[in-house]
Amino acid sequence: MPESQTQTSATQPRNVHIFGATSFFNDTASEMAYWILPAFLTTIGAGPATLGIIEGIAESVASFAKLFSGLWTDRLRRRKPLVVGGYVVANLVKPLLAAVTGAWQVLFIRFADRLAKGVRGAPRDVMLSESVPRERVGSAFGLLQAMDSAGAIAGPLLALLIMGSAIGHRWGARAVFLAAAVPGALCVVVVAFGLRETHHMPSSERQSIFANARNLPAAFYYVLFAIGLFSIGNSSDMFLVLRAQSLGIPVTHAPLLGLVFNLTYTAAAWPAGKISDRAVQNSRGRYGIAAAGLLIFSIVYWIFARGVGFAGVYAAMAFYGLYYALTQPVLKAVVVDTVPRSQRGGAFGIYYFVTSVAALLASVLTGELWRLWGARVPFLFSAALAFAGAILFVLAPVVLRKPAPDYSTR
Repeated sequence: MPESQTQTSATQPRNVHIFGATSFFNDTASEMAYWILPAFLTTIGAGPATLGIIEGIAESVASFAKLFSGLWTDRLRRRKPLVVGGYVVANLVKPLLAAVTGAWQVLFIRFADRLAKGVRGAPRDVMLSESVPRERVGSAFGLLQAMDSAGAIAGPLLALLIMGSAIGHRWGARAVFLAAAVPGALCVVVVAFGLRETHHMPSSERQSIFANARNLPAAFYYVLFAIGLFSIGNSSDMFLVLRAQSLGIPVTHAPLLGLVFNLTYTAAAWPAGKISDRAVQNSRGRYGIAAAGLLIFSIVYWIFARGVGFAGVYAAMAFYGLYYALTQPVLKAVVVDTVPRSQRGGAFGIYYFVTSVAALLASVLTGELWRLWGARVPFLFSAALAFAGAILFVLAPVVLRKPAPDYSTR
C-alpha cells in the first residue's frame, strides 16, 4: 500500500471523530442563542418581517460564500485553514449578541456568522467524504449530523438553566449569549489541533465557474432542482418558534422546542445515514429516504398552519426532527454519489448556493406573507412545496433511467 494511502487510512477515523466533536461544541454554542433570538428581537422592537429580512440577508451572503468556497475547495491542496477560519469567526461574533441594542447589530452578527458557515461548509464536507470509503459516506454524514444535533440538545438545556438562574432573571437572554462563548472556544480548540488534511491533489486544470457547472452530471442537477424547489418554502426555523408562541407557548419555553426537535434528530440521523449506505451500489436508493423526509416536513407545516394546542406543538416539533434526520445526511451522500471525486467541492458549493438563495427567498417571503395574511398562508405554502419536492424524489428512478456511474475513485 502506498505511503500516502496509508496516511489517509489512518486519518479516516480521526477526522470523523474530530468533525463530530467540533460540530457538537459549535452547535451547543449556536443553539443556546438560536431558540431565544426571536423573543429577544421583540424586546428591541423587531417583529416577524424584520426577522425575515435579517435571516434573508444573512443567508444571501452565506450562499455566495458557499459557492466560491466550494469551487476553491477543488483547487486547494490544504482545506483545513478554510474550515478552522470559519469556526473561529462564527464563535467570535456569537457572544457579541449580549451587547446589541438594535436590529441592525443583530443583522451584522448574523451576517458574519452565516458568512463563516458558508466558507467552512463545502471544504468540511469534502474532507469528511474523503476520510471514509464510499460505502460509509452516508454513515459518516449521519454521525456528523447526530453530533451536531446532540449539541443542539445541550444548547437549549444550558439556555434553560441560565434563563432560570439568578443571573438569567437579571440579564435575560444576554446572559445566554455570553455563556455561548465557552462551547464556542472548545469548538475552535478541537478543530484547530485535531483535524488532519486528507492529502488532496488538485487538478492542474483551471476551469471557469460556468465550465465546472456544465460538467456536473444530470443526476446532480435533478437533485438540485428538487431540493431547490422545496427550499423556496423552507424558511428559517425561527418562524416555527414564532408560530408556536402565537399558539400560546410561553417565551421562556422556546428552548424546549429545540430540545424535543433535536432529541428526535439526534436519535435518527446516524441510523438514517447507515440505512442509505445499504443502497450505495445504486445511489437512487437514497432518494426514497429523502422523499420521506420532505413528506414529514409537509405534514408538520400543515399542522402548524391549522393550529394546535401545547401537546400538538411539541409533538409536531419532535416529528420535525425526523425530517432533518432523513434529509441532511442523506442528501449530502447523494451529492457525493452523483459527482466525480475531483468535483465534490464545486458540487457542494453549487448545491449550497442554490439552497441558500432559495432560503433567502423563503425567509423574506414567509415574513411578508405572515404580515399580509397571517401565519396560516405561509405555512400552507411551505407544506405544498415540500410535497412537490417529495414527489420529484419518488420519481427519480423513473426520470433517471441510466444507471449512476461509480464515482468512488474518480
